[in-house]
Amino acid sequence: MSATATGAGARRQLAFDLQAYLTDRAASVNRALDRWLPGAGAKPATIHQAMRYSLFAGGKRLRPALCLAAAEACGGAVDDAMPLACAVECIHTYSLVHDDLPAMDNDDYRRGKLTNHKVFGEGIAILAGDALLTQAVEIAAQCKGWPRYSHQDILLELARAAGSRQLIGGQVADLESEGKLVADIGHQIAFEESPRFPG
Repeated sequence: MSATATGAGARRQLAFDLQAYLTDRAASVNRALDRWLPGAGAKPATIHQAMRYSLFAGGKRLRPALCLAAAEACGGAVDDAMPLACAVECIHTYSLVHDDLPAMDNDDYRRGKLTNHKVFGEGIAILAGDALLTQAVEIAAQCKGWPRYSHQDILLELARAAGSRQLIGGQVADLESEGKLVADIGHQIAFEESPRFPG
């Protein structure tokens, strides 16, 4: 990021390379995820291979990048926010693994690769999604916490966002909307306002 003064010197114009920022943050998140997750050879190896297969399938890491950018905008440190960024990505990936299942969207490909259940079978894909969700909680629980936001606040925020009235609620709406016009299903599910940290 660079800053150049205008002619009068009173205004400053910031030039920000968004693509470079996202590329850098994606690489940082990938390294952190690799550290947080059990190795592909850790027993039982099949589940850890399945988790890693989808988690490292080439996502843009936009959600964790937004988490890190929010921390930076508030004067926080990227390293302190990284566990939460990784937790968010694990939750996102778990939702994709489950979305692709035959009982839901029944997709064979995701990001140009065979979906998890096509490689590992439906049972392992379900468990891989479950494991990514619980891995997210494990990672988030290890963040340092802050005086203003306790671990309880942080975990509650993640749990609500991933729960039946938000992320899973959206999946329910998706399933129930098949073959219907959007106007016909708008009344079927009412999402809560996004939960906010106290203070």
